[in-house]
Amino acid sequence: MKTMTCKQLGGPCEFAHRGDSADEVIKAQDNHLKEMVAGGDTTHQGASKEMKARWKNPIRGMGWYKKAKSDFGALPED
Repeated sequence: MKTMTCKQLGGPCEFAHRGDSADEVIKAQDNHLKEMVAGGDTTHQGASKEMKARWKNPIRGMGWYKKAKSDFGALPED
């Protein structure tokens, strides 16, 4: 299991996401952003918009995805 923060994934806070794969922490980040924005947290709105916009440009989105996977892979196990 490894840990990445919201900030490491492009968000504004240090909330920790833990998972066995990069895909797990990316999905947790997506859910975290949605929950924070739905709860009225304006500091997460920009990151949420960026997350949605990434997938409108597949090349840019895949670049972010590959970097997140690489960053996750480089982390030590918890």
